[in-house]
Amino acid sequence: MYDTILVPTDGSDPANRAVEHALELADRYDADVHAMYCVETHRYGEPALSSAEIVLTRLEEQGQAMLEELGDRADNVGVDCSWNVCHGRPWEEVRSTAEELDADLIVIGFQGQSHRRTGKIGSVAERIVRTADRPVLTA
Repeated sequence: MYDTILVPTDGSDPANRAVEHALELADRYDADVHAMYCVETHRYGEPALSSAEIVLTRLEEQGQAMLEELGDRADNVGVDCSWNVCHGRPWEEVRSTAEELDADLIVIGFQGQSHRRTGKIGSVAERIVRTADRPVLTA
């Protein structure tokens, strides 16, 4: 049913639940997982030897560490996992990555770390659900 599952993460609890779902589905359907973390450069601008560069570097390092840990979790359950850190608007990057990979499914947390409205879907998840040209599972 699934060959490639895309799972974006920001380290939030809903994103971690999405990771668990993605790994379970990948194990069940013998699919590969591609994980991604997006540094939201539109919030800070692209770095140019400024304090924004320090913030973006820190965010990149955090994302890389999250993805490496996710890769270890995938290895532990026998799922092939690739990953990347990108820059841009998360919903746009998720859509373009899904397209590039020809992902069969996107599994995403229903809200992220910056979400403040309890019980409501986050803006990134909402945009992906609304605009993706493939199935999306929110966790």
